[in-house]
Amino acid sequence: MPSDQPADNTPALTIESISAVTLFTPDIAASIGFYRSLGFEKLYGGEGEPLTSFRVGTGFLNLIHTVEWDRVKSWGRTIIYVSDVDAMFKRCIDNGWTPSTEPTDAAWGERYFHISDPAGHEISFARPISSDRPNAIP
Repeated sequence: MPSDQPADNTPALTIESISAVTLFTPDIAASIGFYRSLGFEKLYGGEGEPLTSFRVGTGFLNLIHTVEWDRVKSWGRTIIYVSDVDAMFKRCIDNGWTPSTEPTDAAWGERYFHISDPAGHEISFARPISSDRPNAIP
């Protein structure tokens, strides 16, 4: 059974902030139009892209196009910034949890992985790679 405490050999890491909320949508164009009409600043993506990001203060609102739409199951995900993505991945594994993805460097400038909590809510642990990359989220 997973414990509340990390294993003795788990690297130190800090949970820093919620970076973004990501919402799945069956109609990406309509969703982009909605947020743009309300004054959200688009930073990445667009109607022809699978991911679109808008600035929300110091964080982000992301939209992901999905064709397998179920309003209850496809609510989205919460993205939490940590000091070390790989250390958090190891902590998940060491505590008996099974992430749905491996740590990956994304085109938009973050290293991340996904895991679902026991209730099925998807969490993404992430860290910016570099703000000088093309299309990187600042």
